[in-house]
Amino acid sequence: METTHRVFAGDSRDLSRVADESVELVVTSPPYPMIEMWDDLFTELDPAIGDALADEDGQAAFDGMHDQLESVWDELERVLVDGGIACINVGDATRSIDGSFRVYPNHARVLAAFEERGFDPLPDVLWRKPANSAAKFMGSGMIPPNAYVTLEHEYILVFRKGDQRRAFEPGADRRYEAAFFWEERNRWFSDVWTDVTGELQSLEEADDELRERSAAYPLEIPYRLICMYSAYGDTVLDPFWGTGTTALAAMCAGRNSIGFELEDAFLEVFDDRIDDVPALSRSVGRARLERHRAFVERRRQDGGAFEYEADYYETPVMTDMERGIRLREARAIDERDDGYLVDHGPLVFE
Repeated sequence: METTHRVFAGDSRDLSRVADESVELVVTSPPYPMIEMWDDLFTELDPAIGDALADEDGQAAFDGMHDQLESVWDELERVLVDGGIACINVGDATRSIDGSFRVYPNHARVLAAFEERGFDPLPDVLWRKPANSAAKFMGSGMIPPNAYVTLEHEYILVFRKGDQRRAFEPGADRRYEAAFFWEERNRWFSDVWTDVTGELQSLEEADDELRERSAAYPLEIPYRLICMYSAYGDTVLDPFWGTGTTALAAMCAGRNSIGFELEDAFLEVFDDRIDDVPALSRSVGRARLERHRAFVERRRQDGGAFEYEADYYETPVMTDMERGIRLREARAIDERDDGYLVDHGPLVFE
């Protein structure tokens, strides 16, 4: 099987190069309003935001930043298929403006914006990030009442376009071969993820400012979401492409991808990451199988039994739906004028 991966240098408020209802899944992490590192970006998009910050009008700046994001949400409503899923990774912001400290609830604003566009909210995930310091509070130290809790989590908001799930042809191989293991389902579909840690993305060719602006999430997050909410051969869109982590996850997971990115510097960095995709995809697939076999061993030691055997791997599975699991790995990558063509084969586990 082959997948295609395209990235466009451009503004994601205009996704006209993506056809109507041609995307099955969106996985993205936008710039977070009211986080200072993105003030300049939002001000470039709308100078009134910079004026509001200069006037120390936090609410006006917050509203203006979300107005810019909502132009992207309009486009997502157009390009997603009926029943398609959008996963938005976003964190709230804390900030002192005009002498007042408060939280700016980005997740609540994004939730309301998608509901206004006819999306049905689905249960979301709290991704608990490692704390950046030993201090667990901000404010006046040990003296009540003017200390504040530290935000150590981000939200993965999940939305479905419309009120109906996607339909597939009966027995569709691309769906059943993309199944996940029983224990993966239990872990991935929990509403709190504590087993995913933040990581510094490798931007060897980038300067310090570019590295800071990337703010990329760990590969595990888009990879999980792609496995959870799409089938082999689906198309995944990331309108805030950054360093291309979502595209890498799609390549590892046997899905097509489309990305939009404003800064050419990020696109140049991605070229250096492509060569690692075959080894990365093989490593990700083998790690899933090894974790499953470790689960099998633990269950057997506890006296548990299995009724089913996997069709393509020498391992028992818990349910009939898991029997057809067939993990894919990237075998070869061909660079094209408009992106990349990836040849996938079934992962063989000796």
